[in-house]
Amino acid sequence: MEFKHTSVLLTETIESLNIKPDGIYVDGTLGGGGHSLEICKRLGAGGRLIGIDQDMDAIAAATKRLEDYKNQVTIVHSNYQAIDSVLKGLSIDGVDGIILDLGVSSYQLDNVERGFTYREDTPLDMRMDQSQPMTARDIVNDYSEMELFRVIRDYGEDGFAKNIAKHIVQARSKHPIETTGELNEIIKAAIPAKLRQGTGHPSKKTFQAIRIELNHELDVLEQSLDKMIRLLNPGGRLSIITFHSLEDRIVKTIFRRNMNPCTCPPNFPVCTCGKTSIGKIITRKPIVPGEQELETNARAKSSKLRVFEKIRE
Repeated sequence: MEFKHTSVLLTETIESLNIKPDGIYVDGTLGGGGHSLEICKRLGAGGRLIGIDQDMDAIAAATKRLEDYKNQVTIVHSNYQAIDSVLKGLSIDGVDGIILDLGVSSYQLDNVERGFTYREDTPLDMRMDQSQPMTARDIVNDYSEMELFRVIRDYGEDGFAKNIAKHIVQARSKHPIETTGELNEIIKAAIPAKLRQGTGHPSKKTFQAIRIELNHELDVLEQSLDKMIRLLNPGGRLSIITFHSLEDRIVKTIFRRNMNPCTCPPNFPVCTCGKTSIGKIITRKPIVPGEQELETNARAKSSKLRVFEKIRE
């Protein structure tokens, strides 16, 4: 299957980076290379792009797509959480821009064998990095009822989390749950029929929750943003596209903390903690897709772009 993915908020994201022809840029979620290609088009001979992805299918597709710029591009199989060690290994101390597109690629969703989809019956997988041994099947069959409840409640924000967890544990006591189709039927049985109508696919939230848990998506995001901001050169920008409220909340909180790190009580006349601003938030409100993009790419619907700029010296 060909790696296909339509880059969300492409123009807005590229513009937000303020690309310098001789700058160094990192695409921490390389995917099929859509955003990276547009960055490369704006680089001069002295410019450089580092692409990071944990999905070998994405790396193969992006390598092909960026072939014309191979002298300026370095692609690394890793998680963006390791950005500091990736850059250190390339003898790079600071960069002029970093982009993260946190969405699951269309390829991952549409390639049935990857086990992300709830629309087909396929073995439960959901690994973004297929070199990792643990799969969604392990979570569904090995987590305790309490752990499943926590995952579905916190990461899926599903009001039926308790009942879904209970039904999963009951079903697997008879035989292991192997496929997305089996899990679909269990989830459907856990939600009253009259409450399933008009709310989208009943499995959407649970599948999202399991995927986030398996790939540690929120932990990785939370542990990466401070160091990404530190790695920016003065005036450098970090541009992040999120797809659900949990991601967006993390980005918003960490951006604010870096802009206003002071921990002194509000009634103190002067700051005594000594923590000073690292930069500023460029997007007072997140940038969202326009009507035209939504007409051509329905998956852009929940996307939001937030941008942070490192303080200029």
